[in-house]
Amino acid sequence: MIKIKRIYEEYDSKDGYRILVDRLWPRGISKENAHIDLWLKEIGPSNELRKSFNHQVEKWPEFHRKFLQELRNNTENLKILEEIVKKHQDITLLYSAKDQDHNNAVVLIEYLKK
Repeated sequence: MIKIKRIYEEYDSKDGYRILVDRLWPRGISKENAHIDLWLKEIGPSNELRKSFNHQVEKWPEFHRKFLQELRNNTENLKILEEIVKKHQDITLLYSAKDQDHNNAVVLIEYLKK
């Protein structure tokens, strides 16, 4: 099962294999306290796309569309992620955005479930 979770939420051993999917390291989180198994920063949105979105909900449809396109072109990192999915029963994609409904992990899990 693949799920998403904000990295600032408490670690739970039921999270399974934890993958940080943000291009930038989250503020205020030490690497020891993050409990991540992999930081796959290259799977996150490009810096240009991330900055243009700037977590503005009114820009969500455009961000969503453009990030899906970036994912389609990111075959190398998608292959890494797909191999992890095959090896682990439980996977948690971690993100740092405050908005739980409008962030890159939401788009990524949608892409993976198709």
